[in-house]
Amino acid sequence: MLKIKDKELASPLLLAPMAGLTHSALRTLLLDFGGVGLLSTEMLSAGKLPGENPLVSPFLLRTAGEAPLSYQLLITDGVDIEAALTALHRLSPDIIDLNLGCPAPRVRRAGGGSALTADCGRARAIVGRVRRLTDLPLTAKIRLGESLDEHQLHDFCLMLQESGIDLLTVHARLRGESFCRKPRWQWVGRVKEWLDIPVVANGGIFSVEDAERCLEMSGADGLMIGRAAPQKPWIFAEIAREVYGLPVEERGINLPAVYGQFVSALTRFRPERRLGRLKEFTHYFALNYAFGHHFAMAVQKSGTMAEAWKRAEEFFLRSDPVNFNKADLLEVKKACR
Repeated sequence: MLKIKDKELASPLLLAPMAGLTHSALRTLLLDFGGVGLLSTEMLSAGKLPGENPLVSPFLLRTAGEAPLSYQLLITDGVDIEAALTALHRLSPDIIDLNLGCPAPRVRRAGGGSALTADCGRARAIVGRVRRLTDLPLTAKIRLGESLDEHQLHDFCLMLQESGIDLLTVHARLRGESFCRKPRWQWVGRVKEWLDIPVVANGGIFSVEDAERCLEMSGADGLMIGRAAPQKPWIFAEIAREVYGLPVEERGINLPAVYGQFVSALTRFRPERRLGRLKEFTHYFALNYAFGHHFAMAVQKSGTMAEAWKRAEEFFLRSDPVNFNKADLLEVKKACR
């Protein structure tokens, strides 16, 4: 379906790296529904990576079934790239992804993320250095730039291909544009016309209909899904089945049971690392309910996992009692004691 160097994916649907979200608990939830072709870590600081303990780090914790898994690296000024790659190779990644698009001010000030889009020479040096240090498939994720400058975007994308990038993901928004801005999928199509490597479209894909429109406008080789993943963990399965015709089993959706499954998965993290991740997930998952903002606010105000689960139960009893009573949540209650 989609090949990245010598790595063939079973589905052309990729999980976007997202801070506080694309950790082991969400990844296993997505795998349970099916349809996802490539999982991702959160954005990993290349400078901090050599000192992380993969057995306890919430950024590196990984169960045996989480594959194929892409590790996204954020490389900023002054980072020892060789030390970062040595540490990364010990983790047995399937793919390495370079973050060249993060618009966060603190990342840009450090010389990373989207700051590299405006500095082609420095980006070339970083990508070339990483390429020389690994034989693994190497991908990159970018935004469209500071402005709609076709010449600059063309030269930057071509440079990435020439420097050894095996697949390019394009978030179809400018650096300063918020998520509420409609993505410019047609510009992903322009990038695809320029390059010989696979090009993946990212941004604004929340449904089968969005996926179809994006592919029609971009002609992309695959799709990367971000915020819709914690909101609708079954979205990969839906798109894989209905857009790509892949044999992914269709299953009923019991929202309290899905939420409980995620809560149970959080127990693989240290206790102090669980509540924050539950709050991040709930912010998106609550959008499945008409009055989900009450759900999200209640969990956000919780000081412990037990309190958060109690408030979740209260919400489900009011808003989704049939599914709540059908769901087997005994293990969740044990996990939240």
